[in-house]
Amino acid sequence: MDYKKISRYVVLGILFFLPVTFLLFLYPATHNYTPLDIVNEGVSDLEAFVSDSDEKVLLEDHITVLGFFGDKPMEKVISASNLKELVYDKFKGFKRFQTVIVMPLGTERDVKALKSEISSYEDLRFWHFVFGNSNDILNIFNSLKNNGNLDATLATDQVFVIDKDLNQRGRLDDRTDNEIGKNKPIYGLNAYDCIEVSEIKNKMSEDVRILFTEYRQKRKGEFNSDTRRASDINNNQN
Repeated sequence: MDYKKISRYVVLGILFFLPVTFLLFLYPATHNYTPLDIVNEGVSDLEAFVSDSDEKVLLEDHITVLGFFGDKPMEKVISASNLKELVYDKFKGFKRFQTVIVMPLGTERDVKALKSEISSYEDLRFWHFVFGNSNDILNIFNSLKNNGNLDATLATDQVFVIDKDLNQRGRLDDRTDNEIGKNKPIYGLNAYDCIEVSEIKNKMSEDVRILFTEYRQKRKGEFNSDTRRASDINNNQN
């Protein structure tokens, strides 16, 4: 018996069937995923703002990553770079995806400098800056569910995910498996910290991907799971 030949066939068989087995495990996961929760409804749109291009920028009918960089945008280079490299570059070009940064009027020149800093001659067609007065900025921010406030410059390192229907998306229960096992109190994730690379890379990027999966399945008529809303988890806690 040629054991060397048999060993070779065994190795080839493993190399062939291992990827197939892996794909079979993944297949049900893509059809039974957990939709991204609705943490807040009725986010205000951007009718009062003007954009840095000729087009009108609105949140409705788009999947939007929304941020606030204030009147000193060059101080947000790290946040902007993390957001661009870990989220924007991954999803740019996807249908109806956009990144929108809300800015105070008068920061247009600083915004051009920031765009030059983060663009590196790359495509920023789906990254918009919109400009408005302080009251309009606060109106947008206050329509979001958040755990903090804008600073004195009207800025924050937190960014938000808004769906096509002006719902804010996130996680109603962001506990780890270990925390759930220990029955720790429920806490959510309403926004994503651009300074925390692990949060943007491991949580936000995954959450945006899940949201695209939801809309893709809705178009195909395959979406049959109800999206959890804030009221759902509140009822479970009572």
